[in-house]
Amino acid sequence: MTIYGIIEIGLFLGLITLLTKPVGVYLSKVYEGERTLLQPVLAPLERLFLRISSGGSAREMTWKEYGAAMLVFSLFSGLAVYFIQPLQFFLPANPQGLPAPSEHLAFNTAVSFMTNTNWQAYGGETTLSYFTQMAGLTVQNFASAAVGMGIAIVFIRAIARSATDQLGNFWTDLFRGTFYVLLPMSIVLAIALASQGVVQNFAPYTTVEVLDPAGGGSQTIAQGPAASQIAIKQLGTNGGGFFNVNSSHPLENPTPISNFLQLLAILLIPAGFTYTLGRMVRSQKHGWAVFGAMMVLLVAGVFSAIWAESRGNPLFPAAIDQTTVGGNYEGKEVRFGMATSVLWAASTTAASNGSVNSMHDSYTPLGGLVPLLNILLGEVIFGGVGAGMYGMLVMVILTIFIAGLMVGRTPEYLGKKINAYEIKMAMLYILVFPVCILGFTAISAVSEDFGITSLNNPGAHGLSEILYAFASGAGNNGSAFAGLNANTYWYNTTMGLSMLAGRFLMIIPVLAIAGSLARKTAVPPSLGTFPVDSYLFVILLIGVILIVGALTFFPVLSLGPILEHFQMMDGQSF
Repeated sequence: MTIYGIIEIGLFLGLITLLTKPVGVYLSKVYEGERTLLQPVLAPLERLFLRISSGGSAREMTWKEYGAAMLVFSLFSGLAVYFIQPLQFFLPANPQGLPAPSEHLAFNTAVSFMTNTNWQAYGGETTLSYFTQMAGLTVQNFASAAVGMGIAIVFIRAIARSATDQLGNFWTDLFRGTFYVLLPMSIVLAIALASQGVVQNFAPYTTVEVLDPAGGGSQTIAQGPAASQIAIKQLGTNGGGFFNVNSSHPLENPTPISNFLQLLAILLIPAGFTYTLGRMVRSQKHGWAVFGAMMVLLVAGVFSAIWAESRGNPLFPAAIDQTTVGGNYEGKEVRFGMATSVLWAASTTAASNGSVNSMHDSYTPLGGLVPLLNILLGEVIFGGVGAGMYGMLVMVILTIFIAGLMVGRTPEYLGKKINAYEIKMAMLYILVFPVCILGFTAISAVSEDFGITSLNNPGAHGLSEILYAFASGAGNNGSAFAGLNANTYWYNTTMGLSMLAGRFLMIIPVLAIAGSLARKTAVPPSLGTFPVDSYLFVILLIGVILIVGALTFFPVLSLGPILEHFQMMDGQSF
């Protein structure tokens, strides 16, 4: 890795750290109803929205009422995206006359964007019209992100409040997350990206003659309203690409500045939520402790992947001097360099974003293990907007429970006793994830008729491709290892089911934990209270995350990327 790569990584991590506090303060003010610059403008619109959605009532809800409203909204959101797709040929803003996708692909796409996954089993510029991209996908980029942010805020409120079952109003949180946070940030970012050359128009695709006189022929250049969708896909940790090659496309990510801005946007809000946590529970040191655990895991992943890729691929012919270019450049974004490509891969999988600017399938086995492991850890290394925070808080509760067992005391979290009910819900949250991933992976890996036939690679690498796909779906990440034709009836259906389970079967236990914590009365700390703002807490939290995530999936990882690494070092290819 060059000195420029080190500087870029350091600048990125430093800016994320510096921006965590102002973003976190703003988030807490928005959700607590404190005055902000946008409030005079948006308050009348918020009242109008509440009249339409809930009859004008801003009454706070129990966790069951909040969850029911969330499920109803998500259901109608998914149905809207589903029914737009079969009709896109007849709808406006379709200059290429793109036909309707298959029913199973429409189902997969609707579920994907409803659950903030943005997994794409299709090429955007060859499958979906401008109208479908805007009215269906972009709208859901806002809505699904705002839902996740609302669930995180509910969990934080439950910790901060005592002796109550009122956890906020879903429709209020949905509006504030969308209009106070995501929309203004997206407008600013979209303008910045457009200034860098990211395309934003409604023009038909352009056919041009290629410049190579030997090759001749022509090339079709896809266009469309990309900048507006890319802004929210990054800020909302959605990640779906407007174009098929995602952030490697020169019209989606044209310059080093656009690349850096998009990369920064991926972690901006998830990092800010850690400060929001500390501010709302009145323990800022605890918020920074959670931030520290996330940052340690992110940095470890980044430099592990850089180390693996910088060593190069020993299977390349000796005539290829990999040391000159800095390692294995296969599948990397040569415009931006090795460090940027690896940093993006680690960040996008740490943040449940799913956008890519390099091909993970072309990484070395250990280099590809890092983004895969980031997902398998539960998408808690910052994670998706909101989703990463409530996932990390579940891990915090488990950590405190284990610490309580060590000292023989009833565990306490910021004055709230952690009892059997919270642990049962936490374990339910944790078990949903591996059941979906390992179950569908196992069936696909032994089914020649509908599972293996979609693979481009056999052996350990092929298993990694299947594992990554279902991990990405259940983790609501959306990035693809590639090498797998997922646009089949089997994969579209099972991936859709894994995305639904990874979203809603994990949100419900989270809300149940929140409801239980909110009803508890906080007790003052004692000598036996485990401090949640210490270095020991950070170390133990990281240990629990690694044990729950890494060890759960260690057997299948041994058969996938780890086995492939030893095969590669032994001179075997696939």
